[in-house]
Amino acid sequence: MATYLDRIATWHRDVAARDRRDLTQLEATARAAPPPRDFIAALQRPAAESATGRAMALIAEIKRRSPSKGDIAPDLDPAALAREYAAGGASCLSVLTDGPYFGGGPEDLALARAAVELPVLRKDFTVAAADLYDTRVMGADAVLLIVALLEQDELAELHGLALELGLAALVEVHDEDELARALEVRARLVGVNQRDLHSFEVDRARAARVAGHIPSGVVKIAESGVETAADLAGLAEAGFDGVLVGESLLRSRDRRAAVAGLLGRAVRCG
Repeated sequence: MATYLDRIATWHRDVAARDRRDLTQLEATARAAPPPRDFIAALQRPAAESATGRAMALIAEIKRRSPSKGDIAPDLDPAALAREYAAGGASCLSVLTDGPYFGGGPEDLALARAAVELPVLRKDFTVAAADLYDTRVMGADAVLLIVALLEQDELAELHGLALELGLAALVEVHDEDELARALEVRARLVGVNQRDLHSFEVDRARAARVAGHIPSGVVKIAESGVETAADLAGLAEAGFDGVLVGESLLRSRDRRAAVAGLLGRAVRCG
């Protein structure tokens, strides 16, 4: 029986196979795009600016729905939501641009990025070089590379091209074997997803277990299943530099306060 990831991967690979655009022209357009914002520097800033050096960065996510949960925030305004997240203290944004499964699109990313000064991750299912060129053209500062979705030669090629284009590459893993593959391509930014992309179930112990195998010097981000300041504190203790949070923020009545609450901050007025 096909899993969520199987269906999503098949759809994106079919789209890539049917893409008849001129790659040379697309690459030229991508390379001529304005320079990206520094995604990794934004993630490292909270710890650098804190008295203890233990402050966590938050990547706040913008998405309308998910395959496992259905509609989450179908009527969201990407620009308004980006401003709420920034006011609450988020370091970066993550914007779903997948249409069929998450209800997003490039316009969501463009609107969110134009509304704030935060760097933006394009969260999608990258399977081809054209996806990376599109990522630069739409104005993203970082791209998601899911190890479970790619063969090792694809991962190496796409990771290298992302860096060449000036994009930060968040290389997502789910276990120690996938982490080894990420480190083989010299990933500088690793996300540990606590959600199994086959069953979409969350294992809250996964991030802490895998974190112990991530070398120093690699920026570590925990993904999925983060709902409270206590969750954040536990992940900080495990050695993470930041978290990526979506659903719990999106379901909040006051997203700005939800971000600030996760980070243990007072809500800024104005």
